[in-house]
Amino acid sequence: MSPRPQRRRASRLLTAGAAALAVAAGSTAAAAPAGAEGNTTASHARHTGHGHGGHSGRTVDVQLLSFNDFHGNLEAPQGSSGTVEEVQPDGSRKKVEAGGVEYLANSLRTARKGHPYSVTAAAGDMVGASPLLSGLFHDEPTIEAMNKLGLDVTSVGNHEFDEGRAELTRLQKGGCHPTDGCYEKGKRFKGADFPYLAANVTDEKTGRPILKPYTVWKHKGVKIGFIGVTLEGTPDVVSASGVKGLKFHDEVETIDKYAKELDRQGVKSIVALVHEGGMPASTAYNYDCDSPGPGSGISGPIAEIAKKVTPKVDALVTGHTHQAYACTVPDPSGMPRTVTSAASFGKLYTDTTLTYDRRTKDIVRTSVKSATARNHVVNRTQPKAADMTALIQRWNKLAAPVADKPVGYISADIPGRGQATPETPLGDLIADAQLAAVKAADKGGAQLALMNPGGIRSDLAHKASGSEGDGVVTYGEAFTVQPFTNMTNVVTLTGAQLLTALQQQVSGPNEASPKILQVSKGLTYTLDLTKSGAGRVVKDSVRLDGAPLDPAKTYRVAMNEFLAGGGDGFTVLKEGKDKYVGPSDLDALTAYLTANSSATAPLAPPKADRITVTK
Repeated sequence: MSPRPQRRRASRLLTAGAAALAVAAGSTAAAAPAGAEGNTTASHARHTGHGHGGHSGRTVDVQLLSFNDFHGNLEAPQGSSGTVEEVQPDGSRKKVEAGGVEYLANSLRTARKGHPYSVTAAAGDMVGASPLLSGLFHDEPTIEAMNKLGLDVTSVGNHEFDEGRAELTRLQKGGCHPTDGCYEKGKRFKGADFPYLAANVTDEKTGRPILKPYTVWKHKGVKIGFIGVTLEGTPDVVSASGVKGLKFHDEVETIDKYAKELDRQGVKSIVALVHEGGMPASTAYNYDCDSPGPGSGISGPIAEIAKKVTPKVDALVTGHTHQAYACTVPDPSGMPRTVTSAASFGKLYTDTTLTYDRRTKDIVRTSVKSATARNHVVNRTQPKAADMTALIQRWNKLAAPVADKPVGYISADIPGRGQATPETPLGDLIADAQLAAVKAADKGGAQLALMNPGGIRSDLAHKASGSEGDGVVTYGEAFTVQPFTNMTNVVTLTGAQLLTALQQQVSGPNEASPKILQVSKGLTYTLDLTKSGAGRVVKDSVRLDGAPLDPAKTYRVAMNEFLAGGGDGFTVLKEGKDKYVGPSDLDALTAYLTANSSATAPLAPPKADRITVTK
């Protein structure tokens, strides 16, 4: 099952609730999309201290701190979404609680001490699919937090397009939300202090990048260029409305193009921020990626990109797959080059040392060494950053009337995002909830439901996140699981089309990294992972309520609107007919929890036994 985040959040989310919480009403028009291109300079000379390589020496060590896929997780993530796996000295592994912007800010500030040359960069998905604390306010709290913790630059990710180009431009340039207005009286959202880079995203009509393609960080004579791109396949994992009028280009070709431009300007040290990722050989964040041999510890799209990107680029900071790795992949000339990713949700940060040669203006890379790169856990045993605590408290106060409302009760943790199995208990629960919402004959007449795994953003944790008490599910917690407010659709598919949809989980664009749909109660089948491609779905095993799937028969199938539009490679689902639009996926989930649980009879985790897996 692919862990990558691949869904969108509809801008309609809680519009009424958000507007009601706004202290000041006045809204402003959306900022006009930018058409900026060319060189820009980001010089945040705020980091002080003493480090290796003084101003008078030929070389100086530049500290590159990086992270990715923060997704608005200001508060420490709950359940398995808030842990990382750590290899112990004896070879055993343990789960370490990590993440939360209070700890991330402290970690970065501590890491910068003693490093006069320090730059902080990110590889996209800073926002989108965010918990309610940020998502309710269109991610303004996250941008404010990133400004405070000293982010210098980031690429866009696919989730930066969840609410479309105009909203992304607003996050960059500032201004209150065009519909919900300003959230705090007398305060106008000022936007990001750091540049969002979108080198491979252009306007279909003008052909120009919608945001700056690159920036140059400067400090005491040291210059490093940053080029930012998102995955070329962004339109496949974002709703059509989010990418309307935009064109996404090849990552390698784009990076090479702007690396040449930077080189012509005399900028020889270049870092690519790429919102595309890979899969490491180990799930432990401190695994030695290069132990089997250079480059052999990582696979997937980023490995291929890293092998092809011009040698002018000295390091790649990546993301999208929510994995942790600090690897060496040879560039086209055979020289080693670091490729890093810091998991997600602020649970890790990467510390890379780039040795800058003042004479050549380039990063020193030898035949055996690129740079020293290492991932560090953002543990919760360290002090909290006081300014981040204050930020969270301020926004929580505004969100409380909506966030703290109880919507259900559970008897134990219900794993979802953090469970590394094809089928998850929370996936089953969400599919059941969607089926229940549109099962009645006058409400869609659904017979089964399908849920995309990437749309499940967290777990439901039994332990209280606030003062609500253990086992209580609040609206805010439900929102964290289902933050997109996609509308539930019901369409008619033939049995043959339904079988094709199941096969598309493990074939075509999903063959290398399967996306296993979560299924409602009554739909069962066998997934044979010893086979390849579409053959992994055992045809004769597919049954609905015990009866074999009939290729010629029609079925009413519920799913969110993203899937109904063919998202995530499920192109056959676009062929569905007689569409009925039901409630949002979030409303379906909260209604199901309310109807099927109580304080005295909490809901137990589903058994996750609908898909039989053969390995």
